[in-house]
Amino acid sequence: MSFNQNLSHFLAQSDGVGLALFFLLLTMSVASWYFIVVKAWQGWQARSRSRLFLSLFWNAESLDDVAKTLQQHRDEEPFSHLTYHAINASRHHALHGVKRLQEAGSASEFLTRAIRRVIDEETAKLEWGLTALASIASTAPFVGLFGTVWGVYHALLGIGQNGQGSLEQIAGPVGEALIMTGLGLAVAIPAVLAYNDCVRSNRVLLSQLDAFAHDLFAFLTTGSAINAQINSIVHSDKLAMSAAGGE
Repeated sequence: MSFNQNLSHFLAQSDGVGLALFFLLLTMSVASWYFIVVKAWQGWQARSRSRLFLSLFWNAESLDDVAKTLQQHRDEEPFSHLTYHAINASRHHALHGVKRLQEAGSASEFLTRAIRRVIDEETAKLEWGLTALASIASTAPFVGLFGTVWGVYHALLGIGQNGQGSLEQIAGPVGEALIMTGLGLAVAIPAVLAYNDCVRSNRVLLSQLDAFAHDLFAFLTTGSAINAQINSIVHSDKLAMSAAGGE
């Protein structure tokens, strides 16, 4: 018998509960693969766009050049999103100071809150769909097992009513009932693997984002002071060289 014939025979032998469990597993499988494909696509896009932005950021001459680029074009990926809001928060506090409770504290505290808020937003975006994958991975085997138990129960009821229990009569109904266990595992295994891969990828990306946030915070809070100190040293050296030349 072909697969379609076996499936048709299985559905014909099932009652309402068995059919409900079968279509529940089918729905869970479709949802699982939807999240797997979408998360894989989003992860690939985020990684490729992040590499491009980080290359642009570290090769820029100043944060002003980065800000101008972000004003003209900004991809919806974590690093450019964080940089855009951090630069705007730093400029906003420098221009307007403390006028509202939201702006309370020093410039560094206000910038820290802005960076933390963006990181929390990116974390929530990365975790989208993971709850569904985890729920499917943990419940699908039990749904399949319940379908198997229900099918075996009905097979035993049929054998009891007929008063005969030969191997030929038991093998068919029990084998069809075990299909539900296989379906449950077929739904759960891809969901488990995808969930673990997404969690690992998110952990790596958030670690990189956190490290980048520390560098960005240092640039925004101490960059101007460092530049001023360098200019002062250069100016002093020029004066010293001029004085030596005059002598």
